[in-house]
Amino acid sequence: MKILLADDHRILLDGLKFLIQNQDKVTEVETATTVEEAWEKMGKNAPDLIISDISIPKVGGIAFAQKVKSHFPQTKLIFLSMHEEPYRVKEALATGAEGYVLKKAAHEELLKAVIEVASGGMYFSTEIQKILIQRMRFPADERILSEREKEVLKLIFEEFSNKQIGEMLHISERTVETHRKNIYQKTKTNTLVGLLKFALENNLVGGMAQS
Repeated sequence: MKILLADDHRILLDGLKFLIQNQDKVTEVETATTVEEAWEKMGKNAPDLIISDISIPKVGGIAFAQKVKSHFPQTKLIFLSMHEEPYRVKEALATGAEGYVLKKAAHEELLKAVIEVASGGMYFSTEIQKILIQRMRFPADERILSEREKEVLKLIFEEFSNKQIGEMLHISERTVETHRKNIYQKTKTNTLVGLLKFALENNLVGGMAQS
């Protein structure tokens, strides 16, 4: 089995290669630090399995996976990522990937994923399984923020007080405070700077990234 590892962190790549290359049935392990390099190696001899980070600079792991599945549908793919936000997991699995393993997981879990996916199955870290179950039970929760929360978020960045936001949106000050708490909880940050960074990175509020 030929495996291609794609991640922009060379130290991680070297560690993964060392971990995987001596496993049974693994015949070759190649590495790539960019999507362009990975795609070039794909063209020469498509691997049986790709283990890719999501946050690869420029093109990104999601777009890479979509291209792989379009041109080499027989190639299996496992995402190895630090991200466990529901919307990212949804995007990743929508590409047709067969696995999603968190970087914080033990190396043994990645080896289990390789074995399972190589044999025709699928593998997801425990945290990812919980997210998938949550999606099935509460499909409406897939959205990062509700439309009302996005409106409140935009006004927060414009430095309006809870009272002012309530008056502008015709809701009570207490309701605004509840929305504010939910926004911080959903974006997993407790500072305005962290909230701004998250919003910009994920384009949560239309037009913010260009302002």
